[in-house]
Amino acid sequence: MAQFVKTDSGKRLTRLITNGYMDNIVKAQQGAFVVWIAIIVPAEIFAGFDNVLYCVPESHSALCAGKGVGVSLCEKAENLGYSMDLCSYARIDMGCHFNQGADSPAGGLPKPDLLVSNNNNCTLLAKWFDVYHREWDIPHFILDIPFCYESQKQRDMEYIVSQFQDLIQTVEKLSGQKFNPEKMAQAWENSVEANKHWRRFLAAAKNKPSGITAFDSFVQMAPTLTMRGTPELAEHYRFLADETEARVEQGIVPAPNEKYRLLWDNIAPWHQLRKMSSRLGALDANIISASYTYCLGSREGSLDLLDLESLSPLEGMARLQNFSICPHGLQLRGRAMKQAIEEMDIDGVVFASNRSCKVYSLMQMDQQRYVQEELGVPTVMIDVDHADERKYSEETAFVRMEALLESIDEARR
Repeated sequence: MAQFVKTDSGKRLTRLITNGYMDNIVKAQQGAFVVWIAIIVPAEIFAGFDNVLYCVPESHSALCAGKGVGVSLCEKAENLGYSMDLCSYARIDMGCHFNQGADSPAGGLPKPDLLVSNNNNCTLLAKWFDVYHREWDIPHFILDIPFCYESQKQRDMEYIVSQFQDLIQTVEKLSGQKFNPEKMAQAWENSVEANKHWRRFLAAAKNKPSGITAFDSFVQMAPTLTMRGTPELAEHYRFLADETEARVEQGIVPAPNEKYRLLWDNIAPWHQLRKMSSRLGALDANIISASYTYCLGSREGSLDLLDLESLSPLEGMARLQNFSICPHGLQLRGRAMKQAIEEMDIDGVVFASNRSCKVYSLMQMDQQRYVQEELGVPTVMIDVDHADERKYSEETAFVRMEALLESIDEARR
């Protein structure tokens, strides 16, 4: 693995994220209406208002874990009586915001005027946001999104759109602001454009050796959560894709001696990104792709990009309510992973059983069996927690991953 050097897009990302968090704090102080949302909630809706901003507690918790303060914030929540078995994102968030933003590298999030969660991507989120609803007496709007065993049905799309319309009316009533559908439509166009460039960036993984690592995609996905609908997001992903393609053409790749091409299944281990990437690189192994990031904007059970341009903005947003892995049944997850393995010539799959995300991890043993027995691809299961480092053993994980590499060698003989 080449020595870590931050690319121009990496430096750009740092500025975007830092400025985004700071701008939200300033705008809230100046009287903006603040909405906290779950990651799948369509942020483009809020662009239809003149002075509404949104924040994403999950993304902020990931930032805290990546900056090394995840454990201390988890402990603050545990000291308030919240169980260590709860999702570490929730514990970090409550440990931070029940202590006036303590230890947050971004200064915490501005206090919300409205909470918006859903029930298809993370079943805990509705309960997590309910804590703030009770403690701070803040309205909580919950989107009811049908689970997904196949492509989204028309009636499900219509049901979701009707809830988006209710959400718009709720924000109008609470904020005293008038909704402008044209501004929302422009934000939607920005998001669709951004997603096209995101897919160009991910396509660099098909190169041999891969033009990216999954760790690059973990980090670079952050603004699609916190800056959705903005022209800055579309421009950043255009810059990222252009830069990555140029580097591949120049032979500048993260693992030039790549011998093992691996796939990661689950949320990123935010506290281990550079360490894990470097240690795998020393073994000539590269985790080149991840279900956590290849699902963005994809059809259910596929890596193929959804056709969103033929839909109205609200219909397109409703269609995207199924894009993440968590709402998918086992067959959809298996089909998408099969396509990823074939298109990217994957040698082995690392299933990360995540102590904090049960809904992502629940089907992994069955999926692991399918990949290993039906597809004939070596696999391994390791134990992780995406944000609480106390629940991860580096040495145990690497003993298992090194055994996976040995299995790949054996399969090649």
